Amino acid sequence: MSVPEDEERLLPLAQRWPRASKFLLSGCAATVAELATFPLDLTKTRLQMQGEAALARLGDSARESAPYRGMVRTALGIVQEEGFLKLWQGVTPAIYRHVVYSGGRMVTYEHLREVVFGKSEDKHYPLWKSVIGGMMAGVVGQFLANPTDLVKVQMQMEGKRKLEGKPLRYRGVHHAFAKILAEGGIRGLWAGWVPNIQRAALVNMGDLTTYDTVKHYLVLNTPLEDNIMTHSLSSLCSGLVASILGTPADVIKSRIMNQPRDKQGRGLLYKSSTDCLIQAVQGEGFMSLYKGFLPSWLRMQSGWITHGHPIRPSRAFSKEEWNPDHLP
Repeated sequence: MSVPEDEERLLPLAQRWPRASKFLLSGCAATVAELATFPLDLTKTRLQMQGEAALARLGDSARESAPYRGMVRTALGIVQEEGFLKLWQGVTPAIYRHVVYSGGRMVTYEHLREVVFGKSEDKHYPLWKSVIGGMMAGVVGQFLANPTDLVKVQMQMEGKRKLEGKPLRYRGVHHAFAKILAEGGIRGLWAGWVPNIQRAALVNMGDLTTYDTVKHYLVLNTPLEDNIMTHSLSSLCSGLVASILGTPADVIKSRIMNQPRDKQGRGLLYKSSTDCLIQAVQGEGFMSLYKGFLPSWLRMQSGWITHGHPIRPSRAFSKEEWNPDHLP
């Protein structure tokens, strides 16, 4: 009776605890990607807050006095006005967020694929299952990571607050968590969770459907094989569509998370994500929903092309093996 247990102990950790191993590996890869691309994320957040019309109701003159800056000028402004290392302000909660989000999404997707949906009789995994599974996994991962996302956004704006002569809100990451929890309770840590999970669902939907559509077309209609070039071109197109779909929800999420709050933790600018959407469009125009689009897209592309698509198999397939009606 002890033989199977002894054999199990000799197996590599990845085989003994496959989901836990995938969670840890995803977390490590996410940490490296986060450190490398975080300045783009910081620039994106600063652009999303730029020219926020709702601040006029609080008598905030910073909106009128601050000149508009694009991606490059915003990044250079951070370096010149705050210092080079401030390009990584808020990176610690960002790493926490990425570990929880990437790991939670990966484990959830694997569970849905293997247990809930399952493969078809011919051992293939249909596109519709991949899309639904990816969206559900993204929603679960983003919901779990919302508190870290909240702290990240608020800490990214601390340097801007200092330049505007406003008091800093937090001394560090753990103080931020403790203060938000003390002021708003558990619910306060999930401020902005609705547009946050909407963004995750839209990004995953646009990514998966576009990725497979483009990859099918390239493999079946061009001389390209299923290799790194095809993967990169598919990721480029899927990242563009995902950014187009997800950026409006990302702008709304960031503004709700960063808005000033009363002593009970209630927002002073926006009653809901719908209210934020209406105020942004009415006060700044429809294109305000796409502030920060370029750094957001560039960051998404750099992560997927260099570190691989988040929920795609890595094995290459030849034209003879490719079935246009199924995912491999």
